Amino acid sequence: MRISTKGRYALRLMLDLAVNSTENYISIKNISTRQEISDKYLEQIINQLCKAGFVKSARGANGGYRLSKDPKEYTVGMILNVMEGTLSPVPCLDYETNNCPRSNACITLDVWRQIHQAVQNVVDNITLADLVEKYYAEQGEPEEEEQTLPVCCDEDMQKVLSKT
Repeated sequence: MRISTKGRYALRLMLDLAVNSTENYISIKNISTRQEISDKYLEQIINQLCKAGFVKSARGANGGYRLSKDPKEYTVGMILNVMEGTLSPVPCLDYETNNCPRSNACITLDVWRQIHQAVQNVVDNITLADLVEKYYAEQGEPEEEEQTLPVCCDEDMQKVLSKT
């Protein structure tokens, strides 16, 4: 199983909104600059997050985006599931009912179930608030101006997940 760029960037975007949350909306351009991600690509991602109800948008001069709920109400799993669909390691676990004709005789099915459950246990037990807390612990408490999140890659995300 591999998390796509969209999934990773969605998590960074949500974390950026959480770290920089105020009563004001945050422009996609500001997020793009801080995260060093194309604003066009972020627009695609944020549209999915808006459709899922995770992010609110406002148009106009003071428009932009902000979280719909408190960061503690979002898990990493919720965000990744919006972007990735399922996080199962094999297609036969994508749905509640396993329709694979070999499922009754599949010796390896239990291995895939255990892997899937382990991943879900991790991503469903880390909230966006946990990541914000970790950010402040490593970067210091917020000042009046917006915070710049360090650009992270797969290795950085693995470190975050392994320390939580």
